[in-house]
Amino acid sequence: MTTSTTPNPAYPDIRPAASLPSSLHLELHGPVAVLRLTRAAKRNALDDATVLGLEAFFAAPPEGVRVVVLDAEGEHFCAGLDLGELTERDTLEGLAHSRMWHRAFERIERGAVPVVAALKGAVVGGGLELACAAHLRVAQPGTFYALPEGQRGLFVGGGGAVRVPRLIGVHRVTDMMLTGRVVGADEGQAIGLSHYLAGPDGAFGHAMELARDVASNAAVTNFAVLQALPRIAEANPAEGYLLESLMAAVASGSPEAKAHMRAFLAGRAAKVGRP
Repeated sequence: MTTSTTPNPAYPDIRPAASLPSSLHLELHGPVAVLRLTRAAKRNALDDATVLGLEAFFAAPPEGVRVVVLDAEGEHFCAGLDLGELTERDTLEGLAHSRMWHRAFERIERGAVPVVAALKGAVVGGGLELACAAHLRVAQPGTFYALPEGQRGLFVGGGGAVRVPRLIGVHRVTDMMLTGRVVGADEGQAIGLSHYLAGPDGAFGHAMELARDVASNAAVTNFAVLQALPRIAEANPAEGYLLESLMAAVASGSPEAKAHMRAFLAGRAAKVGRP
């Protein structure tokens, strides 16, 4: 899935992309791609075709894309697994289905480009698992989170037992799964489910601003943050320090890094200010 053109950001290249299912829609805004869930009638619930479409897209993002904004049509980001997919499976079939979700969301989390999720309405079950695979999450007022699988005799299967506790702690996930309680936008921001809580204008505009900023980073820096930083965090300290040094040396030696530093030293780059 590639494109050889770089669209004018003022006139986004909007396309369904032949290799994507109808439940996903692609827009190109220069270096920023918007990948949008388009099952608003089902609160953007995820069926197998959509999950496989996400895997295919993030396995080979369009040429020239440096950041992806993950958005959704309608009032809700994603209400989780499409109940139409809840067919009776034997144990091995259930295992394979869960591993398919893991594989797809791993493509997002450990993929080639940073991903910013624009959250609204329901971010529930598999929708929360999808959101947590993104690198940055922007919520808006009215966003709510839940893991209702426990009330349905189920268990999370799209990576939620790994990613969500890393963000908010096992004790909070235990509460959400045992009781089914709903976490609102303000609490979700406070405990770490979102990085930013947008104003009344919504999450999408804020997500696009962040994406444009991230797209202006040196490519090697974004690579280091996506690929090296998680592994450094998971390593023992001695290995982590070594990997950090190696990545710092690689990054500082890149032509983009040298250009950024020359701009900073010449006073052409913005300095860090107060928040």
